[in-house]
Amino acid sequence: MTAIPQERRVVTAIPGPKSVELQARRLATVAAGVGSTLPVFTARAGGGIIEDVDGNRLIDFGSGIAVTSVGASAEAVVRRASAQLADFTHTCFMVTPYEGYVEVCEQLAELTPGDHAKKSALFNSGAEAVENAVKIARAHTKRTAVVVFDHGYHGRTNLTMALTAKNMPYKHGFGPFAPEVYRVPVAYGYRWPTGAENAGAEASAQAIDQITKQIGAENVAAIIIEPVLGEGGFIEPAKGFLPAIAQFAKDNGIVFVADEIQSGFCRTGQWFACEDEGIVPDLITTAKGIAGGLPLSAVTGRAEIMDAAHAGGLGGTYGGNPVACAGALGAIETMRELDLNGKAKRIEEVMKGRLAEMRSKLPNGGVIGDIRGRGAMIAIELVKAGTKDPNPEAAAQLAKACHAEGVLVLTCGTYGNVLRFLPPLVIGEDLLNEGLDVLEQAFAGV
Repeated sequence: MTAIPQERRVVTAIPGPKSVELQARRLATVAAGVGSTLPVFTARAGGGIIEDVDGNRLIDFGSGIAVTSVGASAEAVVRRASAQLADFTHTCFMVTPYEGYVEVCEQLAELTPGDHAKKSALFNSGAEAVENAVKIARAHTKRTAVVVFDHGYHGRTNLTMALTAKNMPYKHGFGPFAPEVYRVPVAYGYRWPTGAENAGAEASAQAIDQITKQIGAENVAAIIIEPVLGEGGFIEPAKGFLPAIAQFAKDNGIVFVADEIQSGFCRTGQWFACEDEGIVPDLITTAKGIAGGLPLSAVTGRAEIMDAAHAGGLGGTYGGNPVACAGALGAIETMRELDLNGKAKRIEEVMKGRLAEMRSKLPNGGVIGDIRGRGAMIAIELVKAGTKDPNPEAAAQLAKACHAEGVLVLTCGTYGNVLRFLPPLVIGEDLLNEGLDVLEQAFAGV
């Protein structure tokens, strides 16, 4: 699979001297607004390992934020993208088209939920996909309002910042934002006032009530939700919530959009997370895991909705770049051949088992308030012991301790108190367990 030895190795401080040197060069020329979780500079990566310029090998529990699900140098991705690179890098699909774009759209029609006729349009980034989904929904419905949810994240462009819930670091100081965006409650089970068992029914009733009273269902073009909320803290809406919202959308001629940018392509143990409760979205947005690390995104949906935009109304210079399309076909080939849905389910089994064990060893669960997620999209919400008060300090402390020992973990959550785990789906079980050993040791220091 990869030439990089699949073993953790820490030979210098992290970051090491060469990374420190590169960081100085970076600070001189890269805008300060572009952050990094851990300033170790990557030399190569593959399988479950990132190797830095100092020769340290880190266990990767981030996958470039759920992008390198098939590994950072998957054979089929490299093979297909290299062949395409040799043929041509670009023509612009809107000038002279090419087969790779069509093939990706055929795969998306086959893989996404529902057996209705489907069409797709390809773009570069998740934010672009979401923005185009809104354009398509507005063209189809001739309505303007867009409904999103508490704790949701949809991107960093002007419209997608408006759709995103969290102020820092995504929105602060960047307004004014696009109008006609409305936010309603989501069924966040762990924090629902009357308990997780009531969250699905109560939150959907509240959301529907707000939409009908404050916006008017007849004014809503689209309802957009992540089936597992990513940056908001890997929140799985309580059971019953998504079906109720999807049904409300259907009953009122509203386009239901599943934002599967972080949760799609085998990440949750299914091709798409919305399949868990049998949701068939009208439109689905994908990116991240679609192309093995190459920039590609898509909007896929009901043919009659997708065709609502006038000719020339959708596109972009690089949208569906031929090399990225080749990479996507290689990534999908890998997902099928290696049964990465099965691998994701096994990762969930291992991780949830180990995390539950860690919690049981802490007095009353200690700082671990909640263990949640599906497949290889798992998180722990950290709280002040004995309460549900968010504990972002513990999240930062644990991440720092893991980084120092050569395990790359990420944080997220509206309150900054969630440690999230997004290992490549091809990670070896020994590496997975070793990374969890390091995390377990880190808890001793919190």
